[in-house]
Amino acid sequence: MTRKPSIQPIKLTSHPGEHNPVLHPLRWGAPTAKERGPVVATLSNIADRNAIGTHSGSYTVYRALAVAAGRLDPVHRPDLTDTSPTDLIGPHPQWGQPDRIVSLDPWGAGVADSFGEAIAAGVDVRPTIAVTKARLQLPELELAVRAGRIEPCGVHLHAPGDASVTKAAVEPVWHLPGIAARFGIDESTLRRTLFEQTAGMFPELVTRGDLEVFLPPIGGMTVYIFGDPKTLSDPSVRLTARVHDECNGSDVFGSDICTCRPYLVHGVEECVREAQNGGNGLIVYFRKEGRALGEVTKFLVYNARKRQAGGDRAEQYFARTECVAGVQDARFQALMPDVLHWLGIQRIDRLLSMSNMKYDSIVGSGIEVGERVGIPPELVPPDARVEIDAKLAAGYFTDGTVPDASELKKAKGRGLED
Repeated sequence: MTRKPSIQPIKLTSHPGEHNPVLHPLRWGAPTAKERGPVVATLSNIADRNAIGTHSGSYTVYRALAVAAGRLDPVHRPDLTDTSPTDLIGPHPQWGQPDRIVSLDPWGAGVADSFGEAIAAGVDVRPTIAVTKARLQLPELELAVRAGRIEPCGVHLHAPGDASVTKAAVEPVWHLPGIAARFGIDESTLRRTLFEQTAGMFPELVTRGDLEVFLPPIGGMTVYIFGDPKTLSDPSVRLTARVHDECNGSDVFGSDICTCRPYLVHGVEECVREAQNGGNGLIVYFRKEGRALGEVTKFLVYNARKRQAGGDRAEQYFARTECVAGVQDARFQALMPDVLHWLGIQRIDRLLSMSNMKYDSIVGSGIEVGERVGIPPELVPPDARVEIDAKLAAGYFTDGTVPDASELKKAKGRGLED
């Protein structure tokens, strides 16, 4: 019998034990969707919940505003007709290894098929991953075509420089015991700290030890696949990949104080080239603005760097960040490889990154890396030299292609000098 959705009052779980048994238990890392069970973060039929938080966590306040303004029915459920992925991802062996994927739901793209019976019975199961197809239109790709570095082939690249991609949007779904193990901390410490540092927004973190899954209110990631998604798991098919952390000022608006957009578009060009040569390209774009410290903090650090005595200097690059934020970098990269395991990746032939943190995390998770590719010297904006020098001094880069100051005279932009 299908239950009718209804809004039920959320009971504040201020004391442990004041709850009913979980109706839909989860077995994280089970080899099949049926054995694993659905992630249910519904706000109606509260008894069905087996997760802390809600779907699209970073947008929940907007959703609440829409409900309060009478624009959104609070019991609305998405009609998933014709929303199935354009390309099927997996299942891959890593999905059945509980320690491989702890920060996303590998079954999150195909819930309509995997958990159709539960949905038909009235359980509010929602996708946390969506897969579609698109074309990328970047001016740098058009410049690359005009410069003759790449040529439209009609499959992966079209005139004047549009790239065909399969892309996936992924929301975070955290398995708390797995997250704690990944960072080498007690689960109780993780839960308590998450509770405290969100000002008690999620009391179930400390009162519902039986709920092991948390949908945090943070941004997720977008995956861009150049080539055939089905062969990403085949180590005999060459793969070029870049894992990129958000930098709105550079990626979107072209700010020249860092190398983010130049490295990103260089990665796109290399991915297109790999796909045209019979391999695959992969860009993973994480929402971790300002090293996961936020854009306000980043701009404050910019001011502090520029206004300090002696001007912006490499030896003070990380110190100024730490003075403002209390930590140099909050990304850590420990959770980053999960998305690679969701895709079934076993080997990356060319990793477009000079970051020790990214490389160590990927290799440490069991993925083989062949060559590491540095940013070409001519792509480094002059004002980004401080960043490059600071990271060199800190041992951040390990690739011998890091540009020196004399090469910055060639920084006119990729293709513009041709």
